[in-house]
Amino acid sequence: MNQEVLFAQTLEKVKAMAADQGGWISEEDVQEAFDPMGLSGEQLQMVYDYLVKHKIGINAPVDPDDYLTEEEKNYLQNYLDELAALPERSPGEKEAITLSAMAGDPDAQSLLTEIYLPDVAEVARLYSGQGVPLEDLIGEGNLALAMGVSMLGALEHAAEAQGMLGKMMMDAMEDLISEQQSTDKADQRMADRINKVLEAARELSEELHRKVTVEELVQETKLSEKAIRDAMRLSGHQIEYLEET
Repeated sequence: MNQEVLFAQTLEKVKAMAADQGGWISEEDVQEAFDPMGLSGEQLQMVYDYLVKHKIGINAPVDPDDYLTEEEKNYLQNYLDELAALPERSPGEKEAITLSAMAGDPDAQSLLTEIYLPDVAEVARLYSGQGVPLEDLIGEGNLALAMGVSMLGALEHAAEAQGMLGKMMMDAMEDLISEQQSTDKADQRMADRINKVLEAARELSEELHRKVTVEELVQETKLSEKAIRDAMRLSGHQIEYLEET
């Protein structure tokens, strides 16, 4: 089997093992899993670093708060302090409110939203450190919660509500993270495109000892006129080596 395929399969196996153990795995288990591949100590360390980056603890569970910035920790604490002022509900009250929300009572749906607000914060902590600010994760989770409580009529039992609402929170946060990652990739492609044109224009400008035109850059490189003009536009026309034509 191709070594790259084997490595990817083994890594997925290790991640699955960690998930079964509550988000952590021992060094011994990692070493045993990768032993057939004969990885060096440095390569194993890269595996450990990858796992930790993806919130999988080595020898112990990872604390989600480790991925929060000081600003996010302060925001979370203030947010939780505000929620602490909300009245506590007994299991019986929570079930009664859930049943009323399932029946379409808007007041009950509003109360149920309040009950689950702390859950939004807890889920957001688990998704922190993946490129989206905690405040945005909580905001997206709150929107999903507000939408979810209005959809509980499709359930048969009140006990199903927590699972449904939790999944909607997680799905919303995962979608937000995915959108952000797509945006980051697009931004990187844009930066790469601008830098490619900038470097080509700089080299030709230094060779000719003057600014160059788009047409000259097209002739001297494999870049298309559209690519060059797009780069000029995306950079705000700040490529100093190019004449504005």
